[in-house]
Amino acid sequence: MLTPEREITAPVDLCLPDGRLNPEAVGWTRRPLHRANLRGWGRTKRWEYWGIVTPAHVIGVVASSLDYAGVHGVYVLDRATGAETVKDVVVPLARRTTMPDRSGEGTARAQGGGLAIDIEQRPGGTTLRALAPGVEVDLEIPLPEGHESLGVVVPWGPRRFQYTVKDLGRPVRGRLKLESGEHVVREEDSFAVLDHGRGRWPYSMVWNWAAGSAPGRAIQLGGKWTAGTGMTENALFVDGRLHKIGDELSWRYDRGDWLRPWRISGERVEVEFTPFHERVARTELGVVGSETHQCFGHFAGRARADDGAWIELDGLTGWAEEARQRW
Repeated sequence: MLTPEREITAPVDLCLPDGRLNPEAVGWTRRPLHRANLRGWGRTKRWEYWGIVTPAHVIGVVASSLDYAGVHGVYVLDRATGAETVKDVVVPLARRTTMPDRSGEGTARAQGGGLAIDIEQRPGGTTLRALAPGVEVDLEIPLPEGHESLGVVVPWGPRRFQYTVKDLGRPVRGRLKLESGEHVVREEDSFAVLDHGRGRWPYSMVWNWAAGSAPGRAIQLGGKWTAGTGMTENALFVDGRLHKIGDELSWRYDRGDWLRPWRISGERVEVEFTPFHERVARTELGVVGSETHQCFGHFAGRARADDGAWIELDGLTGWAEEARQRW
């Protein structure tokens, strides 16, 4: 059941000295090995997104530099009431935004419009802090020994490419403070997911992303944006071990009713995702804009491991989304 995609096992630069994609960087990894030595301005995108699921809340924190703007945000969903706490800011020219060139190393920072985000990365884990009116996030996200993540370089061409790290099922602990009070995030019943992105993008793009976790199991699925590149961002995680899935998947969902079940399928994937909440995020900056429908919910179905065994996915919690970008 092994993927035909090339596994990279040694550190590598994402770009050649002239800023074009390094052909030796195209492949996938089990731990972050790429240095995003990006050059140029205007098409370059850098971001850190952390999604956290607890029994009571879903938390999203994003810090990003799109060259011409920093687009940052904090989002909290109260799972019992459906109430959302949202703080989004756009900072011209991404001022006061810092993005390290390696996942898992250095500190990412973003400030502006009353929002401050600090993501400190160390070999043993990450400290995530975000502060805005009415919300404060202060979390520790340890990196367990032997825990694997999915790194992928997706090549559209020598001057358009993306490096992503999807790290699922990380333990997390700390506190969340809202106007309603302070809430403890406990490691035994909460998890965190990282989306680390560095690349140079086409102007217009659509993608799907689904991520679900439970103790000992996680599923990472993507679609649309990787089609025709020879690479995918699909993987199954069992007890922290990555099983790379190299197939493009079929995504079926109702754009007129996002809360209807989603179905994601392929030779090694048979997934049904049932949402319990839809988040809609829109940004319009003239010729630049985005629209994301991110649904939180529960997974059912199964995925096939490298040895051919089917792993049940019932009980995983997470999200599935469609994002449309003009940037």
